[in-house]
Amino acid sequence: MNLRNNYWCFESVLPHRICDAIIRYALTKEDQTALTGGTKNFKNLNNQQQRDLFKHRNSKLVWLNDPWVYRYIMPFVNKANINANWNFQFDCQEQCQFTKYGQGQFYDWHCDSFEVPYGEDNDKKMDDSFKGKIRKLSVTVSLSDPNSYRGGELEFAYSSSPEIRPTVQECKQVLPKGSIVVFPSFIYHRVKPVTEGTRYSLVIWSCGKPFV
Repeated sequence: MNLRNNYWCFESVLPHRICDAIIRYALTKEDQTALTGGTKNFKNLNNQQQRDLFKHRNSKLVWLNDPWVYRYIMPFVNKANINANWNFQFDCQEQCQFTKYGQGQFYDWHCDSFEVPYGEDNDKKMDDSFKGKIRKLSVTVSLSDPNSYRGGELEFAYSSSPEIRPTVQECKQVLPKGSIVVFPSFIYHRVKPVTEGTRYSLVIWSCGKPFV
C-alpha cells in the first residue's frame, strides 16, 4: 500500500497532568514481561526461549482498559486518520498497553499487525467484536519528560520495494511529553535501547475489517 504519510504526529497535545495520572494509575497495577506475537505466557518459556525473547523485546507492561484513557487519546487517532489521508475504517480498540522501558530495555523491529484476522489462525483471546478484524492503526503516546531518560528513540523503516534497503527515520516529533504519533499498524518500527532513566509510553491499536 502506497502512503502519502507514513505517520502523523501531534506534539505536546496531552496535558502533563493527564500523562502523570496515567503513569501513577498504571504503576499501581502489577506489571508483566512484554511478549511478542505468538508468545502466550512467559512462565511457560524455557531458558532458551526466554533468551530469544529478550534479544527481540525487553520491557515491562501493564494492560489498561479504562474509558477515561481512551477518551483523551481517540480524538487524535480519528483526526490523524483524516489528516494523513488514510481514511481507514475501524470500529474498535484493543486494551491500552502501558509500557516501561528501563535501562537497557528496547523493542526491536516489528509491525503490530498479524498475518490473519482475529479468530482465524491466531488464538489470542479477544471478545467477539474483534473476530474477523485486523489492527489498522497504532498510536504511541509519550508519557515521560524527555529529560528523564536517554535513548529509547522511536524509529520507522520504509521501503518501496523488497529489493530496496529500508529507509530508517527517527520520529523526533514524539519526544516531547504528551506527544502522540499515529501510524498504520503494518509499518515496521522499533524502540531503541534506553541508556539511562525510564521511558513510559502508552500504545493503543484500532481494529477493523481487513483491507479489500
